[in-house]
Parts: sequence; structure tokens; C-alpha cells
Amino acid sequence: MEFTQTMLRFFQNGGPFMYPIAVVLVIGLAMVIERWIFLSRAGSANKKAYQQVLPMMQKRSYQSVLQLANDSDAAMGRIAAAGINTLQFAKREENIALAIEEGILEAVPRLEKRTSYLATLANIATLLGLLGTIMGLIAAFTAVASADPSEKATMLSTSISVAMNTTAFGLISAIPLLLFNSMLQNKTNEIVDSLQMAGVKFLNLLTMGRPQKADPRTANS
Repeated sequence: MEFTQTMLRFFQNGGPFMYPIAVVLVIGLAMVIERWIFLSRAGSANKKAYQQVLPMMQKRSYQSVLQLANDSDAAMGRIAAAGINTLQFAKREENIALAIEEGILEAVPRLEKRTSYLATLANIATLLGLLGTIMGLIAAFTAVASADPSEKATMLSTSISVAMNTTAFGLISAIPLLLFNSMLQNKTNEIVDSLQMAGVKFLNLLTMGRPQKADPRTANS
């Protein structure tokens, strides 16, 4: 209870710039929660799809893979389907590799979506804190200039203490956002790395024992 009252008093003493900083913090935290849930689901879906697709690819059950890709939102299935669809008419292994790489590149923007905004929000929170402090100091010195000499020292120290609350709150908001940004980027990189690893695996399975020029009539046999 005492901690809550202390934080409330700290917020109230910070001045009007505390509110935009709080808005930036809330937006950033909402973005973190949304991205964390999305990436967690994407990682689980891709892992499940890989475990299903790999045996099908090993058995060359390409129609089953295509059906799974149509029924699932996992990027893993779409990557495998891109390689299979190219296999039907590709004359070189490089074409299949490019199709798989294209499937991976199509999945990356959805994984990285909005994550980069967290660093921007952290910078905005810091700058708002500094701006609030500067504006508070300007107001403090303006008030002290016309105050009684015996009260100037007390008024100045009190005003500076209040003004510094804005900078402190800006840093309190920015530091977690930067930390969460780093965590989300690491989580995204892990998923992208898994897609690239699976793409290489799928490419090897699709081109294993494949003749130099594929016959479209026997590509799915």
C-alpha cells in the first residue's frame, strides 16, 4: 500500500509530461504482449508442422504435404509446398532452392512485424522525459526569479526534484522496452533459423536422387 502511494505521488509530482510517457509505455507493453503471443504460437505451429511434414517428405507423399499446407497457417508448410510446386517443372536444383528461400522470405516480415517499433518507443519515452525535465526547470527558474530571496533555495531544490521525476519515469519506461525488444528479436531469430534449417532439409529431400532434368509426369511419383 505504501509503495502504491509512493508511486502515485511520484507520478503526480512529475508534471504533465508523465502522461504521454505513460501512454508510450502502455502502447509498448501491449505490443510486447501481442508479439510474444504471436511468436510463441508461430514457433509451436512451425514445430508441429515440421514434425508432420518431414515424414511425408521422406515418403515422397507430396500431395499430403500440399494438403497440410493448405489447412495450416504455419510457415513451415508453405515453405515445403513452395519447393514441391517448383519441383514439378524445375529443370535445376537452384530453382527449387530459390522457391524455398522465397517462402522463407515471405514468412520473415510477419515474424518481425512491429518489433522494431519498441526501440523507437523507448527512445520517445527517454526524450519525453528529458523534455519534461527541461520544461520543468525553465518553469522553476522563472518562478524563482520573482520569489523572495529567503525562499529561492528551497523553491529551486523542490522544483528541480519534481522536474527530475520526468526523466526518471522516461528511463523507467525505456529500459524495459529495450529489454523486451531484444528478447523478441532473439525469439524471432530462433524461428527464422528453424525455417532456414527446415528449408535446407526439405531441399535435400526433394532433390535426393533427382535426375538432371525432371519429367513433370513423374515429379510426384
